[in-house]
Amino acid sequence: MAEELRAAVASQPKRLTSSSEEPEKLEENGHQPKRLKRDVEEEDVEDQNKKSPKRKIVLLMAYSGKGYHGMQRNVGSSQFKTIEDDLVSALVQSGCIPENHGENMKKMSFQRCARTDKGVSAAGQIVSLKVRLIDDILEKINNHLPSHIRILGLKRVTGGFNSKNKCDARTYSYMLPTFAFAHKDHDVQAEAYRLNKETLEKVNKLLACYKGTHNFHNFTSQKGPKDPSAKRYIMEMYCGEPFVRENIEFAVIKVKGQSFMMHQIRKMIGLVIAVVKGYASESIIERSWGEEKVDVPKAPGLGLVLERVHFEKYNRRFGNDGLHEPLEWREEEEKIAVFKEQYIYPTIINTEMEEKSMMNWLTTLPIHDFTSSAAGMQANKKNSKNSSDFEGSDGCDDDSE
Repeated sequence: MAEELRAAVASQPKRLTSSSEEPEKLEENGHQPKRLKRDVEEEDVEDQNKKSPKRKIVLLMAYSGKGYHGMQRNVGSSQFKTIEDDLVSALVQSGCIPENHGENMKKMSFQRCARTDKGVSAAGQIVSLKVRLIDDILEKINNHLPSHIRILGLKRVTGGFNSKNKCDARTYSYMLPTFAFAHKDHDVQAEAYRLNKETLEKVNKLLACYKGTHNFHNFTSQKGPKDPSAKRYIMEMYCGEPFVRENIEFAVIKVKGQSFMMHQIRKMIGLVIAVVKGYASESIIERSWGEEKVDVPKAPGLGLVLERVHFEKYNRRFGNDGLHEPLEWREEEEKIAVFKEQYIYPTIINTEMEEKSMMNWLTTLPIHDFTSSAAGMQANKKNSKNSSDFEGSDGCDDDSE
């Protein structure tokens, strides 16, 4: 018993020394409160990360593209701001992804469905990525985004899901002032023009010609006539009823296709405008699908909007498996419509009124020679290089840069 008592007494100073040394270190460190606060914050983040493991999701995005150099982020190039720059910043600030994932987007398996270019807007863009499913995730992301970029929906998807590769089709719209369809010889060529029923029927008859599979090598600068990938399948294309905004009549053309090459949609619309205005004959559309090089004018990029992307095959396989939802957005349709009315349509209308994008482009149509040879076309290209061109990309550029 005496030996045990002596052992207990002998160990007492060590414990006192040990406990008194630690406060001395903390007191010598003038940043004690700061360090403790940081430790608590790091523990909170760790706890949050444990509660919020990374999961593969898709985000439904809507944005007005004016002032941006497209959707796709160019890491290391701060000169050209993109939609993804703002998106990645919001994901980091909200705590959905670590900061280093923003610098290397492959770390979060990021993929966009469509790579829209400068000035092009979207009402239904889809991106897939791995994030921490934090509480109130949509609200927190949107709190760090400008009002003209919104995340409208989120769904869990399979671990191997890729928004670009799993997409079956894309639907685009193109909003334009109807005076674009005024005949060059006998119609009013200004904003007072109103589209009549007969002209709308002619427009839709020409747009319907594009339905089916055709060789669209003349509708992009990147494909030759023998390139198999120049063949594209168009499911539908039509122009809706006109409507008046700010005393200008507008109409919206819708086109749904499996995929589109760069500038394809703008050239499809540009050629129809040239025919309706009387610069080219109707036969030029069918001729443009042949191997011959045809001069196809490219309509301005301003009115182009990515409306919706389709995942029919994925939905059939996984949409009703009990674990995943189908990638459909019926509940978000009202939010999409409100966003378009608040941000997309006003941007198109106001920009057209200020910059006269379509009006200026129409003045370049007479310099195109719709019956010329390839040599003649080269001369026309030199003459038209200085014409204004509000750049925009068509489709996801699935195999085009």
